[in-house]
Amino acid sequence: MSSASPKKQRIVVGLSGGVDSAVSAYLLKQAGHEVVGIFMKNWEDDDDSEYCSSNVDFVDAAAVADVIGIEIEHVNFAADYKDRVFAAFLREYQAGRTPNPDVLCNAEIKFKAFLDHAMRLGAEKIATGHYARVRTLDSGGTQLLKGLDDSKDQSYFLHRLNQAQLAKTLFPVGELRKTEVRRIAEDIGLPNAKKKDSTGICFIGERPFREFLNRYLAHQPGAIKDERGRKLGEHLGLSFYTLGQRQGLGIGGVKEKGAPRGGGEHEPWFVARKDMETNTLVVVQGHDHPLLQSRVLVADDLSWCSGAAPGEEQLAAKSRYRQQDAACQFASLPPDRFLLRFADPQWAVTPGQSAVLYDGEVCLGGGVIVGAEP
Repeated sequence: MSSASPKKQRIVVGLSGGVDSAVSAYLLKQAGHEVVGIFMKNWEDDDDSEYCSSNVDFVDAAAVADVIGIEIEHVNFAADYKDRVFAAFLREYQAGRTPNPDVLCNAEIKFKAFLDHAMRLGAEKIATGHYARVRTLDSGGTQLLKGLDDSKDQSYFLHRLNQAQLAKTLFPVGELRKTEVRRIAEDIGLPNAKKKDSTGICFIGERPFREFLNRYLAHQPGAIKDERGRKLGEHLGLSFYTLGQRQGLGIGGVKEKGAPRGGGEHEPWFVARKDMETNTLVVVQGHDHPLLQSRVLVADDLSWCSGAAPGEEQLAAKSRYRQQDAACQFASLPPDRFLLRFADPQWAVTPGQSAVLYDGEVCLGGGVIVGAEP
């Protein structure tokens, strides 16, 4: 397995209860390493609810550890998570942006608090079930690469890791396809071999997102208007909406006849802009409406897993996780921002989300989107 070192090491694996981390632990044990499992509890509020129960996941993780034959420790990082991830999550939503807490969780919890804990246990490396790869360069540096399974690649969520974190990390399933991971899990009799992948983040779980945010954020209803300023309805609070959103607008029956741009009168409505000053939600009709397309974006809060910012060159980027890499021109902006100019328009570029840069299969890093232009 190319992601593991040939010499025997003490490796602490983050066991989530899912199949990817379980197979990661198994592969490392098979390679002859001394493997210890850690289950991270990152959320405590209403944890016993139907939406988010880490107790079930811990039982699964413990069962996996038993089958593989490794020790497992239950560690509570909930206080760190609330301070470093959840507080930032709420601040961003209150400001009208749409953050990605998984990106922050990886940088602050899984590869900082967890890494520190593992080192105190005498670990030489940590490992997780992420679909990504790490390559050590002859120069001594470390590269973050995409996982071999394009449909599962998670390098986007890992772009804020630094060189020191990457040098201590292994991603055993990054070399495999998901189907192969499932097959290995079944072959060795793992109890979670067919467990479905978790979707979303634990503190929200499967509950309605608006219901969850409503418990934590102040909100002020306001007008929903079209691009020409005509009022179409009322929103419940700008924090509850994100650019490109189609569902839950409450204006499905409204038709914009004779609109100069966008789709026909029966086209669905999409959120195009959130005006925080006037507390207005601007919507447009049609998926391909010009107000949903951007060729330029600006990002700040930069982080370079490659160790340094790229030069002003042609690269590729994702402005949201589930999209193909898009060709773009990179340019640094003072004091600590960058601008991306895309060859083709990008859909619903959203402030608060991450713009992540790639040079082929190598993830370079990225930043948090602060604005976009046509």
